[in-house]
Formats: sequence, structure tokens, C-alpha cells
Amino acid sequence: DTTDGLRSSAETIQKVLAGIGGITATRISMPVQQPTLQIEVDLAKAQKYGIKPGDVRRAAATLLSGLSVGNLFEEQKVFDVVVWGTPNTRGSLSSVRDLLIDTPDGGQVRLGDVADVRITPAVSIIRHDSVRRYVDVAADVNGRSLSAVAADISAQIGQTALPLEYHAEVLGDYVGQQAAQQRLIMLAIAALIAIFFLLQAAYGSWRLALLSFLTLPATLAGGVLAASIGGTVVFGTLAGLLAVLGIAVRGQIMQIRNYHQLLREGEAFGAGLVVRGALERLGPALLTAIATALVFVPALVMGDAPGLEAIIPMAIVVLGGLVTTMLVNLFVVPPLYLALRVSTVDELDLAVAEPGLLAMPEQGAIGAD
Repeated sequence: DTTDGLRSSAETIQKVLAGIGGITATRISMPVQQPTLQIEVDLAKAQKYGIKPGDVRRAAATLLSGLSVGNLFEEQKVFDVVVWGTPNTRGSLSSVRDLLIDTPDGGQVRLGDVADVRITPAVSIIRHDSVRRYVDVAADVNGRSLSAVAADISAQIGQTALPLEYHAEVLGDYVGQQAAQQRLIMLAIAALIAIFFLLQAAYGSWRLALLSFLTLPATLAGGVLAASIGGTVVFGTLAGLLAVLGIAVRGQIMQIRNYHQLLREGEAFGAGLVVRGALERLGPALLTAIATALVFVPALVMGDAPGLEAIIPMAIVVLGGLVTTMLVNLFVVPPLYLALRVSTVDELDLAVAEPGLLAMPEQGAIGAD
């Protein structure tokens, strides 16, 4: 019986899971069973009366379940005509055994004389995966990471011998989380590559693009720290990090372009250039941060008001990210820009067209990629 085979294999897997560290409890989710009338024809007795097993089954099915023999049409309505045994003939197990089956010689014989009539348990719902029946063996995990326990389970069930046509596999939330995590990693890699090329297109310099690209994670540090304090990562958290990333990228592009503008105006490349450029960008950067903060602060003040479930995590992340974005763009990017001593191709073309426009303190102070 398939149900017995599933139960036996599930009990084998349950014993395997019980020996894995971190699993505190296991249980088998067998389908619910209900009493079912079963009629098994005794071939020897049926042959004695000249009755075929199929005749017994058809007669029993007609008396117990009914047999549709036609339709009745009345007032544009269709009614099925069913031949069925009376309620008294199928009211109890003994009455079912007393059902009379016609024999070929014109006589009758009791159903109980040619078949074994009994009540047996049978599953009410048969669960399938495609065309295969299955049963779940669930486990509670405590004290170890879910990924470590799942890896041990996969290794153990791979070494467990099951009957032919039976197999076990790890399913549940872990598998869904792993698939979602892999998709998220692939999307993140694609997004990072796109961001890097967009930065290169904005600066016209691979080294400047690399400078901004490597400092962007530091700008998100405040948002990540704020999210970790909040606990669960939700959609609002991810949206907040995306908003912080956009503010940080815009701030760096504006700041580096301001350095280039100062170079065009004749400012010498050096510490004075980056200090002046940072001070000029301090006011706009502060206004951007304050305006953004003012948008989200009311959500924090209102607390757990209905409708703010996604806004509050986003506000926490954005406010934390604004702090690190300001610090990185004002105190990290300028020294790195000065250390790399980089410029864009456009600026070199400008220097060739108008000699002496760029005052350089030493040979090679400004170089192109």
C-alpha cells in the first residue's frame, strides 16, 4: 500500500533527523484518515456460485453508491434517474453484508457469502506533487543556523537508503529563502555593474568612477547600522537604502564636478582646491540632508500610526544613512580625490586649447585615464 510505504519511509527520515544537532523536535504530517467501507471479493466463493468478481463489485456499487441509468426532462429541467439501494439496505455493516447478488442461474446469494465486507481507515485527501504522492516530515530548529542544519539534513538523507521509487528532499522556507537570496545576489551584482558604468559616464574617468564606487558602501553604513538596530529587514528598509544610495551618488557627482569647475577657473590643484570645493558644497549638502530629514521625521514622531508600517523603517534607514553620507562626502572623498590626482579627458582638452588656463604646481599634477 502506498500510504504504508510513505509512512514507513517518513519514519525512517524522522529517525535520521532526530540524530542531527540543532533539531529539537520532529513530526510527520500524515493525511487525515476516515472510515471507509471496503468490499474484497473472495474468488473461490464467487466461483462456487458462478459469479464473476466484476459482477459482485458492480452490483455492490449500484446498491450502495447508485447507478445513473438515464435522464428525466420536465419543465425545461433535467433530472438524473439513479438506481440505488434503499436506506435500510446500506444503513449498517450487517445490512450491507445481507445485500443480495443475482447469480447466473437466477438465484441470489448474500454479499457477505462471496466477499469480505469491512470498515477500514483510508486517507480523505491524497496530496500530490505532479503525479507523485508525498508526506511531509517537519523539524524544529534551535541553537544552530537554519542553513547549517539544512546542509546536515541534505547530507544525511543522501546517505539513507529508501525503498525503490521513494526519495527524500529538503523543502520548506529554507529552500525558498535560498532561491530568493540567490536571485537577490544576482540582481545586486547587475546593479553594481550598472552603477559603476553610470559613474564612469558621469565623470569621464575610470579612476574617478572607481573612487566613488568604493566609497558608496561607507555612505550606506549609517543606514545599515540603523536597520540592524531595528531588527527585521522589510521592504521599507531596502527602499531607504536605495534612497540613501541615490543621495550619496548625487552628492559625490556634484562635489567632484565642482572641483573640475574650480580647475577651469584657474584654481591650482592641491589641498586648497579640495578644501574650497568641500566648503562650497557644505551648504547645499546640509540643505539636502535637512530637507530629506524633515520629510521623514514626522513619521517617527507619529509612531505606530496605521499606514506607516513601511514608512517608519525607511525613515530610520534614511536618517542614519544621511549622517554617514555627509561624513564620507565631506571628509573622505576630498582626500581621496587629492591623493589620486585625477582629472577628466574634457579638462585636458580644455588645457590644450587654452594653455595656461589650468595652473599646475608641478608637472603631471593632473593626469587623464
